[in-house]
Order: sequence, then C-alpha cells, then structure tokens
Amino acid sequence: MKKLLFIIQLAALVAAYSSPSYASGGHGKGHGRGHHKHREVIVERHYYHAPEARYYPAPPPPPAPRYPSPDQRSTSGLVGGAVGSALGYELGKGDPVASGLGAAAGAYIGNGMSGR
Repeated sequence: MKKLLFIIQLAALVAAYSSPSYASGGHGKGHGRGHHKHREVIVERHYYHAPEARYYPAPPPPPAPRYPSPDQRSTSGLVGGAVGSALGYELGKGDPVASGLGAAAGAYIGNGMSGR
C-alpha cells in the first residue's frame, strides 16, 4: 500500500513539472524570449515553365516477312528421313556417317515422292 501511494505521488510530481520544462522549447531558462539575434534570410525562388508536351505519331508496323519460296518440308520427307537413317545405320554397321547419309537420301526421296 505504501508503494502504491509513493508511485501515485511520484507520478503527480512528474506531471506537474514536465509541462513547464517543455514550455520554453526544452532549452531551459531564458531561451525562446528574444535573446538570440536572428538574421533575415532572403530566399530567391525561380519558377520554370513546364516544357510543352509534344506528341508524335506511332511508327508504322514492320513489314511482313517475305520468304523466298514456300516451305519445303513434308511428312513424307520426315518418314523418308527416318527410314533412310535406319537403313544407313544397318548397312553401314553402326557408322554415324552412313546413318546421316541415309537420312538425307531418305528425306530427299520422300519429299520427291510427295511432289515438293
């Protein structure tokens, strides 16, 4: 009970003295009452006009790509290349060059048969 009364009195004392101590701006006695010499500060302000907005037309779309000839690929050429690769691998006994040549020959023959 004694501690509670002591805390209440301490809080009242702090509340009573905190307000006057900050009334002068927190600097203590004598400050904020015209004892400082203040110099006049001249501020020059320059205002610039915002630049005028300029609008330009949108650029034209790029031209469509032009291919020199129609697409030469076909499913017949794909099947011919696969069959030619298998035959070249078998006839060349696993040689990768024979397999590549067989694939090229099979694709050429397959595209020729489809009319492309």
